[in-house]
Amino acid sequence: MDYNSKNIPIILGPTASGKTSLAVSLAGKIGGQIVSVDSRQVYRGMDIGTGKDLKEYNLNGENIPYHLIDILDAGEKYNLARFQEDFPIAVEKILNENSLPVVCGGTGMYLSSILSEKEYTSVPENPELRMKLEKISLPQLRFLYLAYNQDLNIDQSTAKRLIRGIEIADYISKNPDFKFKIKESKYRFKVFGLNPPIEVRRKKISERLKHRIENEGLIAEIEKLLEKGISHETLQYYGLEYKYLSLYLQKLLSFEEMQTKLETEIHRFAKRQMTFFRSMEKNGVSINWLPFELSTEEKLKIIREEI
Repeated sequence: MDYNSKNIPIILGPTASGKTSLAVSLAGKIGGQIVSVDSRQVYRGMDIGTGKDLKEYNLNGENIPYHLIDILDAGEKYNLARFQEDFPIAVEKILNENSLPVVCGGTGMYLSSILSEKEYTSVPENPELRMKLEKISLPQLRFLYLAYNQDLNIDQSTAKRLIRGIEIADYISKNPDFKFKIKESKYRFKVFGLNPPIEVRRKKISERLKHRIENEGLIAEIEKLLEKGISHETLQYYGLEYKYLSLYLQKLLSFEEMQTKLETEIHRFAKRQMTFFRSMEKNGVSINWLPFELSTEEKLKIIREEI
């Protein structure tokens, strides 16, 4: 397929916004395949807590192909750098099959890297600063990096990447007129956003969490991960459901405390996602927000006309 002939659609939105359902419906209409942009759905055996909803990929008896889901074992660590390697491989595979990628997700840092990748190589190295930073622990490096408050999308998983991130942030702070070059993407994207009213989003988050705990077996999923040798520390690294269920299973929180704290944190997470998407817009990414009141068919009509 000539990718220059069509825009690749990206459907983004906060958790519980309905983006997966819409993306699958779109892929079904156009013979497309889903490319997931979710930092936790890459892990096998972490289905309920990450909200994979794999049954949604079956549309009227037809299985819609998906990519970048279930590509690593639970316990491994995925990051931005790996995503940036995996994403174009998935896109090229789909295009070579004469199909169209439908990109769907809510991990803002990954989405931003697709749409506006900055040329960090234009920032010179600072050997003196590096020598000082190499003596500092990973948590301290992360604290220093975040203190600069720069929207850099730097992967924070290793000391090497954090040192480079601090080096870049330090240079920008001392050279306020500096402007990054933006890498031109090989692909043309058209971005569509879902943002239900806050009260609708909050209601859906609360109902979904309750259902996952009481009916879908979220606690059993996490107990199974522990049985496989995944540590509580690693579970807490994955955040949200895995963090708070880990604390509950260690009897550090009561069931009621766990559910209340987790629900609050998921609401906060959705709010942070929207804040990140708004920052993407400020950085020049055009997001076509689809009106909530439109039906799925009406939303699909708008998307298909645009791509």
